[in-house]
Amino acid sequence: MPGARRRRVVCPIRLPPAAPGLRIGLYGGSFNPPHPGHRHVALTALRRLRLDRVWWIVTPGNPLKDVRELASEEKRLAATRAVAKHPRFAVTGFEAELGVVYTVETLRFLLLRRPDLRFVWIMGADSLASFHRWRHWREMASLVPIAIVDRPGWTLRAATSRAAEALARARVPERDATLLPDLPAPAWTLLHGPRSNLSSTVLRRTQRVVDTR
Repeated sequence: MPGARRRRVVCPIRLPPAAPGLRIGLYGGSFNPPHPGHRHVALTALRRLRLDRVWWIVTPGNPLKDVRELASEEKRLAATRAVAKHPRFAVTGFEAELGVVYTVETLRFLLLRRPDLRFVWIMGADSLASFHRWRHWREMASLVPIAIVDRPGWTLRAATSRAAEALARARVPERDATLLPDLPAPAWTLLHGPRSNLSSTVLRRTQRVVDTR
């Protein structure tokens, strides 16, 4: 009809499929590039927390990092899928569809969209050391339990970080890690064990050296 306004079609945000009640690990990052060390963190959380699934959330960009070195989302999604091959892993880029930058916004959305799932946020010990710099980090800690996987050189710095000290009363003994997905937030634990020395930053530097030869 001439002159009529076109109705805007809003596409629903696509999330990985999951049956109600599942224990879902949320593993967010720029994955620039993804590597076996990331897979090690995801596998550690999957096994030690007895999760049903781990969602690898490829973010549009990290507000605390230089985005000038960030590869396109399409390339990072494809590379992450190649690294994260596992029947219980799903790779998603829904944050870009949602238009969010900060993790706290992602968690708010997921808890509203899928209140029937039991979420756990997964991150490396290096992220816990800087967690107090994240936007609304205290709120984030109050939304979902958090599992921290140890990384070389970060054990002590993570355990004595500002966020770890602020959330000391919410720390769950590592021996009770399997209970974490069922606990109300705030609740967190630090998982020790075999560690990977791989780093996305080092891999990017190495690639730049190769490219300039």
